[in-house]
Amino acid sequence: MAFSRKIDWSLFTLLEQHQQSLREAAKEPLADNHSCEISSAEILKAIESVIEETIASLSRNEAPVLILKNRSDWANIQFEDYVGLQMTSNCKTRKIRSDCPKSATTYALFLKMLAIIYNLVQTNTYATKRDIFYTDTIHFGNQRIVDNIVNDISCLLKIPRRSLHILSTSKGCIAGNLSYIEEDGTKVICTFSTTAAVPSNVEGMRNLKTDAKFILIVEKDATFQRLLDDDFCNQMAPCIMITGKGVPDVNTRLLVRKLWDTCCVPIFALMDADPHGIEIMCIYKYGSMSMSFDSHRLTVPAIRWLGLLPSDFNRLNIPKNALIPLTKQDESKLASLQMRPYIAYQPGWKTELDIMATHKMKAEIQALTSFSSDYLSRVYLPNKLQFGGWI
Repeated sequence: MAFSRKIDWSLFTLLEQHQQSLREAAKEPLADNHSCEISSAEILKAIESVIEETIASLSRNEAPVLILKNRSDWANIQFEDYVGLQMTSNCKTRKIRSDCPKSATTYALFLKMLAIIYNLVQTNTYATKRDIFYTDTIHFGNQRIVDNIVNDISCLLKIPRRSLHILSTSKGCIAGNLSYIEEDGTKVICTFSTTAAVPSNVEGMRNLKTDAKFILIVEKDATFQRLLDDDFCNQMAPCIMITGKGVPDVNTRLLVRKLWDTCCVPIFALMDADPHGIEIMCIYKYGSMSMSFDSHRLTVPAIRWLGLLPSDFNRLNIPKNALIPLTKQDESKLASLQMRPYIAYQPGWKTELDIMATHKMKAEIQALTSFSSDYLSRVYLPNKLQFGGWI
């Protein structure tokens, strides 16, 4: 099917059935929806507790120690189908000692960061991670150290980063049938042809309004822009498109989750048929190991894989010169994906990964241009959506 100017949604019965099943499933209560707000007083008390422990250690002539959950160990991760990857309650920990030359600086930076957060919460002001880095570039060293400390503090206090009044600049973009009001009162009306940046404070968004039939997550900005140029959002209206421009930042993941909670419409992922693209899709759907302590606020297990599928290589007879051999790094990443706990719950995904492993080939979405420059927007996606080509 190459769609006409006006879509006849009555032909998309499988999409409608999928939406109905999602809404029925959404009515079922979960054990813990984590929807309660954390007050400023609770946040300040949590920080004070850490400082009090430090003082208590010093009063006993003991070197203060921070005990943090290890966010980079798969042994600390468990999988729940309705949430995704989440940190176990009895996980391995690591210590940051104040009397050890290798960790004393890190310990001091933790206390510095706690002081910054305390002041932000107390004064009801916000700062970006970049702002914080530039308060002391010499001691922080690089932005990644700031990012890791903020995430470790969020995990330690069991408080979401956004509740700590720390923001990060968003890199994601959104387009389509959506309007909302940002925290400062600015009204944003997304369109079919231009993009809006994902807000830096997604939690502050309100009055989200949309008639979207579906949401399409696009891995790469280049593909996102091409779909806009092809007028895909308008041709398939009403719909929403969003991209994290590669590995999504937390704000983009928060927005996808907020849209799911608000709209409860089908969400599909359009990724390259390679291990890297598949892993990015898994982050949106099931979360990441490093942020597993906050998965219930970041994941959308209802996301479905729309394309590009490894099985599409033969099904569409994609020219061999448009396919790319897997590198050793690709094969290693693919083997890692095949061992992930959620693959056992996704037999369709396992089949696709097995196809890729057997043929040792991958393909970017741009491989579809071997048929025509607008094959993706005019044929591939409409057919997938009409005939239920998702897994």
